[in-house]
Amino acid sequence: MLTLGSLFDGIGVFPLAAHRQGVTPLWASEIRKAPVSITKRHFPEMEHLGDITELDGGKIPPVHIITFGSPCQNLSQIGDRSGLAGEKSNLFFHAIRIIREMRCATGNLYPIISVWENVMGSLSSNDRLDYRAVLAAFTDAEVPMPPSGRWANAGMVRGDVPDLSWRLMDAQYWSVPRLARRQRIFIVADFGGRRAHEILFKPRPMFQVPPPCGKGGLSAAPGDRGPVIETGGRVPIVRPFQLFRMRGAAKDRYHVQFRDSFGFATDPFPTLLASAVNPFAFYYEDDPLDGCIRYVTETEAERLMGLPEGWTAYGAEGEAISAAQRQQALGNAIALPCAEYIMAGIREVLARPP
Repeated sequence: MLTLGSLFDGIGVFPLAAHRQGVTPLWASEIRKAPVSITKRHFPEMEHLGDITELDGGKIPPVHIITFGSPCQNLSQIGDRSGLAGEKSNLFFHAIRIIREMRCATGNLYPIISVWENVMGSLSSNDRLDYRAVLAAFTDAEVPMPPSGRWANAGMVRGDVPDLSWRLMDAQYWSVPRLARRQRIFIVADFGGRRAHEILFKPRPMFQVPPPCGKGGLSAAPGDRGPVIETGGRVPIVRPFQLFRMRGAAKDRYHVQFRDSFGFATDPFPTLLASAVNPFAFYYEDDPLDGCIRYVTETEAERLMGLPEGWTAYGAEGEAISAAQRQQALGNAIALPCAEYIMAGIREVLARPP
């Protein structure tokens, strides 16, 4: 049985991806009350260990896989850019400490694989030295800067243990139907071999987003929904609303760009943020002048992350999670299709005979 531990767990997306691929989530570490309650509802058997700064990796249950999406506030391009020296993003090093402690306590047997996720800005913060520090922390060795002075969107560090691969993944290209734009860096560290590239670069089938739910939260039957035109309904048109583009165009009186702010059919939805809710344009095909600008609902945000509908609606005791807490948790979350693609690769290589 393959097992997983999730640091900086959030709302349990890595455990969900693991569960869908036959991996058992054993424990998680998270300190925010609402996300912990949401995760407990879906994984009641999973142990919650609390604050990562108080954990000893040598004393917690060893697992095959450790995942962690450490805080991005100081690395993000919309954050303060203080980098790994920042109070939040500096917690990355506690995850590395826990991995080392567990490996030391288990004779370097566990974890076998570790996965780190973070924002695209981690590639460039602190004059690109932060990402070098991340790679060095995994390998416990000096990693030279590329001759270009810039980190590529995909790459490898091969030498001693672990074997490292990284890749920039945009969630909008990893599922059917298309999700929101969400560019994130994923690092896979293989402590048990040289398989990181297989996990992160091997082609696999496209992830299928869960269908909309019917009554009772169950997936609606495939035959009970006909095309809206055949049933005499009005055809809704939904477009991403580029708020910052509109503000700039209005300021400079650019009429064409102002109209373009209402988005094109090919535009992806903007990245979901923990600090704000995304607006979008909504109108009907037969009445474009009577449209409106509205915000993404919590259910829509779940769909845009590839999560099952209602994933964040209730806590462990059946208590309703507030709209603000749900939007914040989803803005901080990991897109399920990307996490499941990686988890499928891990299961594939670990299930293979040595």
